[in-house]
Amino acid sequence: MGHPFPIREIARQAGLSEATVDRVLNGRGGVRDSTAQEVRRAIADLDRQRTQVRLVGRTFMVDIVMQSPERFSTAVRAALEAELPALHPAVVRSRFHFRETGPADGLTGVLDRIARRGSQGVILKAPDVPGITEAVGRLAAAGIPVVTLVTDLPTSARVGCVGSDNRAAGATAAYLVGQWLGERPGNVLTSLSSGSFRNEEEREMGFRSTMRARHPRRTLVEIAEGQGLDTTQYDLVRAALDHDPDIRAVYSIGGGNIATLRAFEDAGRECAVFVAHDLDHDNARLLREHRLSAVLHHDLRHDLREACHIVMRAHGALPPAGPTLPSAIQVVTPYNMPPGTVAG
Repeated sequence: MGHPFPIREIARQAGLSEATVDRVLNGRGGVRDSTAQEVRRAIADLDRQRTQVRLVGRTFMVDIVMQSPERFSTAVRAALEAELPALHPAVVRSRFHFRETGPADGLTGVLDRIARRGSQGVILKAPDVPGITEAVGRLAAAGIPVVTLVTDLPTSARVGCVGSDNRAAGATAAYLVGQWLGERPGNVLTSLSSGSFRNEEEREMGFRSTMRARHPRRTLVEIAEGQGLDTTQYDLVRAALDHDPDIRAVYSIGGGNIATLRAFEDAGRECAVFVAHDLDHDNARLLREHRLSAVLHHDLRHDLREACHIVMRAHGALPPAGPTLPSAIQVVTPYNMPPGTVAG
């Protein structure tokens, strides 16, 4: 396990004791495989970040905790690490805690471990449930500021929220779907990964209210709890298509778009309009292939830069600022892909 990093630095990155890291690095045994994997991940994170780390100024260790499909968490990691060189006046180092699905107590356990071992800040994407809100309160009591990313926890002790205006995004999706369907008959499938994420709930409300106002005779068919994962999403979409022969369009709020398209193909059905969120590697490829009509996108790098600034302000490293404004919503088609977009 060759590396150029001191044991103290690896231990801090991994959130483990120096003695444990020493045992892992020297193969002395007495540690679990999962602990050895944490040490390897810490070394990999340090290796990615070492060219971005400044040796001057104040250093902040920030934990990024997310429940999200891998395609989105990968996009968040890349966006944050791309922003690290520009985060003045401080140096920001990051630890990542990602999972795709699972009960809320798994995330609360992660947050409580961070509260015990210490951190300069937490950037959090999590369901809006009481256990998570209470864990955010415990972090705040420990002096650790929490910034919510993409989806908010408005009744918690978080110090800020970054992301787009989700109601406006849902209304934009309704406008696009309605314009593109025109006078053609057909129902619209709306797909949420989970009703526990406030951002998805707000997008759905914006979509539904705008469709009701502009296209009151258009029927909306909702599916939920696919967690944005292809394995579960396919069955939900296929069941909806089998039950409703008039579905002709999709507003994908929570992802799993490859599975959704496969369900349409396997059912021998056309998807005339498909509007999705986030220009991750899956959606970039689907858009280039003209299998998506449009992707509603916002600049993750901007969001993460602002999240880090909020953490710095909470510690007095930056002067106070006004309220954080929502990120601009971009309607991306196959013909205006942002520079540097990479298809998966």
